[in-house]
Amino acid sequence: MNTTIKNFTYLILSFLTLVAGYAFLRYAYKVTDSFPFTQEIVLIILGTVATIFITALLLNKQTSVEIQKEQNIRYLELKTSTYQELLNLIEEISIVDHFSQKELIRLQFITHKLSVIASPEVIDEYNSFLKVIRKISKDKSLVGDMPVLHDALSSLTIKIRTDILGENNSTSYTQNKITEMIKDNSSKSIVE
Repeated sequence: MNTTIKNFTYLILSFLTLVAGYAFLRYAYKVTDSFPFTQEIVLIILGTVATIFITALLLNKQTSVEIQKEQNIRYLELKTSTYQELLNLIEEISIVDHFSQKELIRLQFITHKLSVIASPEVIDEYNSFLKVIRKISKDKSLVGDMPVLHDALSSLTIKIRTDILGENNSTSYTQNKITEMIKDNSSKSIVE
């Protein structure tokens, strides 16, 4: 059920409970007018029902907030581990004298993982990073190309850091542009 519909339903139920409670209280006071002790019992019952209702609403809200918090934590862990995997792979490639096609394929497949979790800014910057890797990896070695690699990697890590810390407030990426960037990243081969 949609959250807005659910909240609206709770609002309607609360209003109906308030109106019904007021009507019942007026009726109970008129009926028990000659017995003050009975009026007190009616008030206790109404107070108990109101307390139970309010507590149920608060617990329901607390539960939904806790579930959302848990989902956010797991999503952040997934993001962090994927970004860490990417950085570890780049480190592996950069420290060997000659890397194989296997490392480049792994780098290409990380594109698909990033398309699931990364912000549009990271995907865009990763596209730029892949272009740099394509240029400097023609000889299957990054020896001598470290300044270029580190420039591209520093730009990428800044975007990753911004994404992990939740500082992305940009709305300059439409859903079509994001889709285009993801397809562009995954369709281009690193090795030509």
